[in-house]
Amino acid sequence: MTVAAGDPGRSLPDIRHTLVLAAPVDRVWNAVATAQGMSAWLMPNDLQPGLGSTFHLQTPFGPVPCRVTAFDPPYRLAFTWGSDWHVTITLEPAGSATRLTLVHSGWKAGHVAPESGEPHEVIRERMDRGWATGVLPRLRALVES
Repeated sequence: MTVAAGDPGRSLPDIRHTLVLAAPVDRVWNAVATAQGMSAWLMPNDLQPGLGSTFHLQTPFGPVPCRVTAFDPPYRLAFTWGSDWHVTITLEPAGSATRLTLVHSGWKAGHVAPESGEPHEVIRERMDRGWATGVLPRLRALVES
């Protein structure tokens, strides 16, 4: 992909995915807001639940520091991901199911991610596909089994 010319630092669109999971909110919460749960669908980590807690995601580029910025059981978890990104997971009861909305923000045109050395434009496309075709389907399989 070619990096867009023009306004360096301009915000790129957030990655946003919403899906309805055939599982109750508490089951989904345990999958998204615990180290063991998150390891099963996202990547290994040492998440310590609680506002302000720090943890690491074990990415292909090595451990990346994160900090919990919102913790409202069983409805909302948000955390920084490295120095650039922010992930927010919101859960809403939908009868016996759960509506999950994931927002991955912090994308800037012309910015290079320190963890990988790649431009945000390239990583954003890869991450958007990864959430849609790999990560969130693994979460679905975990909570609906």
